[in-house]
Amino acid sequence: MESSVYPLRESCGLGPHELYFKKISNQKKQVMEKNRNNRKLRVCVATCNRADYSKLAPIMFGIKTEPEFFELDVVVLGSHLIDDYGNTYRMIEQDDFDINTRLHTIVRGEDEAAMVESVGLALVKLPDVLNRLKPDIMIVHGDRFDALALATSAALMNIRILHIEGGEVSGTIDDSIRHAITKLAHYHVCCTRSAEQHLISMCEDHDRILLAGCPSYDKLLSAKNKDYMSIIRMWLGDDVKCKDYIVALQHPVTTDIKHSIKMFELTLDALISFNKRTLVLFPNIDAGSKEMVRVMRKKGIEHHPNFRAVKHVPFDQFIQLVAHAGCMIGNSSCGVREVGAFGTPVINLGTRQIGRETGENVLHVRDADTQDKILQALHLQFGKQYPCSKIYGDGNAVPRILKFLKSIDLQEPLQKKFCFPPVKENISQDIDHILETLSALAIDLGGTNLRIAIVSMKGEIVKKYTQFNPKTYEERINLILQMCVEAAAEAVKLNCRILGVGISTGGRVNPQEGIVLHSTKLIQEWNSVDLRTPLSNTLHLPVWVDNDGNCAAMAERKFGQGKGLENFVTLITGTGIGGGIIHQHELIHGSSFCAAELGHLVVSLDGPDCSCGSHGCIEAYASGMALQREAKKLHDEDLLLVEGMSVPKDEAVGALHLIQAAKLGNAKAQSILRTAGTALGLGVVNILHTMNPSLVILSGVLASHYIHIVKDVIRHQALSSVQDVDVVVSDLVDPALLGAASMVLDYTTRRIH
Repeated sequence: MESSVYPLRESCGLGPHELYFKKISNQKKQVMEKNRNNRKLRVCVATCNRADYSKLAPIMFGIKTEPEFFELDVVVLGSHLIDDYGNTYRMIEQDDFDINTRLHTIVRGEDEAAMVESVGLALVKLPDVLNRLKPDIMIVHGDRFDALALATSAALMNIRILHIEGGEVSGTIDDSIRHAITKLAHYHVCCTRSAEQHLISMCEDHDRILLAGCPSYDKLLSAKNKDYMSIIRMWLGDDVKCKDYIVALQHPVTTDIKHSIKMFELTLDALISFNKRTLVLFPNIDAGSKEMVRVMRKKGIEHHPNFRAVKHVPFDQFIQLVAHAGCMIGNSSCGVREVGAFGTPVINLGTRQIGRETGENVLHVRDADTQDKILQALHLQFGKQYPCSKIYGDGNAVPRILKFLKSIDLQEPLQKKFCFPPVKENISQDIDHILETLSALAIDLGGTNLRIAIVSMKGEIVKKYTQFNPKTYEERINLILQMCVEAAAEAVKLNCRILGVGISTGGRVNPQEGIVLHSTKLIQEWNSVDLRTPLSNTLHLPVWVDNDGNCAAMAERKFGQGKGLENFVTLITGTGIGGGIIHQHELIHGSSFCAAELGHLVVSLDGPDCSCGSHGCIEAYASGMALQREAKKLHDEDLLLVEGMSVPKDEAVGALHLIQAAKLGNAKAQSILRTAGTALGLGVVNILHTMNPSLVILSGVLASHYIHIVKDVIRHQALSSVQDVDVVVSDLVDPALLGAASMVLDYTTRRIH
């Protein structure tokens, strides 16, 4: 069967895909002709509540207009038949549909147990109905617990199921129910391209998926009621004006009922403070709704002069009310789906619709945990007008669905086929291999020390080895090889399987070749050095090499505060100043492997000399070397030491002495640290203005001493649009070693470097 899309493409030539779909289309026409010559298709439409009826009604009207092809049976159950929820079955009768069967399936209680009992009651009653009707196909909508009972009954009774709105993502238990119905259903009508892709990813047969758009949009986009003011006055009063009222519709979140009740209470408080005429619709029948109604009554909403509380509004009238509202607020799917067709501003509260695709008219308040936050959202959104959105449909869903129904071949086997991706053949393993800890050999080539560690997949340092780093190339490479061989042998005793070697080093590195192009002055005789070849030849393992700043960023991405973030920057504050940039989840190396030399951002034209040959760099102010230089100056002038502090004669004065002096009240030391932190802060401001990351992570021994000064500089120097970007101190103990390990460990999950 064909997977139709909107809008239809026009093409002067037919490529492979067009030829394929033309062939499928011809096959479908043959099926339609065959079905036309046989009996009519008996379609059962089951509706459970006011929300799903708004999506099913356009399809039902379409089926009714083609009696030569279809016989329609309507089954009504769920909250349609409950007085507290408006007895909404009456609107089905008003639409001139014959209700074949009414099933009372709701067990009152409005808690989790009542929902489960309602599903059970529906499962008990539905078999008799389906045996009597014997439909060829049942149409089920959405993600409600009632719909799950319908799909389960039909699937077990070998009745074909057409599921409307599968493949979507919202963010609550509804997702699980929706996807469960997808696995039971034989045919799928989805509303968006993303939903179609999700269904394909769930191994559903592409030929049984129709991308039609949302059926309710057929009505929405053709709704032109000129007398909308009479509808507004009927529901909100004679004195209300167009665009000067609010529609509120909020449902409980069954996975967090207490929080959703509290959020509803905050919403009502905010609406009372906002002081605009508001139409409040009662929540649906989910667990927690009874408590939400109690909140409404406790606050006197039903008698408040600014509020109109109603159980149900006919869909045609509801369309006009939201189309001309100043704002809609709540967590109903209607807010993020249908209302976009009119460009009405929407405030979506909490997590119930968090995964939905939305137009620009929707403002999300994910943590709606204060009245003030909701009130601010109302001030931002009320009265705005946004472009109309057609994310969920173009107004032609029903003709596509009817054509899709006609193409169903009832002679085709009922058993579903799942399109699973190919799976590699299973490789037998022995118990020793299963019990081994997958690990990496990580090397940190520092200016003073050479450190090697065995690092597990979880980022745990199983064992670490440290030696003084020799000054000459020969001694250094020999020591690296010797320590690696010893560590690899030790790994066997520790039951660790070494997957590869990762090396973190200062300077400019070509990671593709594993060559250190130019090193820092801290590591002499270390230019154009191939580290990969000797290590790989000796250990017979893959080897990765990268700059220590890049490694720190990779460590944060895999194990630290950058985990899951698309864009962030890491700044190392150690002996030198380095950094790494993650953009769209990937590390940026630059065209000549010189990206993220953040220590050499110039923050002053007449600043101190830097080791790079320039002056005024961040590193010249804020690195450990720079602080050591200033500490020596103070010490030489007898201005460093204060009461409670001493420096042994055999100990070199360093940055830590300066920090200690500042903590003990040395004003000059404090001034030097403030200047250094300000320089670093200006560098971070430049990064924010250039890269606009979502997070800046300060790493290294000096990070905690600079963090507050850096944040203060951002507040005073950065553009307001980036002042909310958070700056944090890394919580990783060994970012260089963990970053070196991550290059190896990411390889095992098939990341690309």
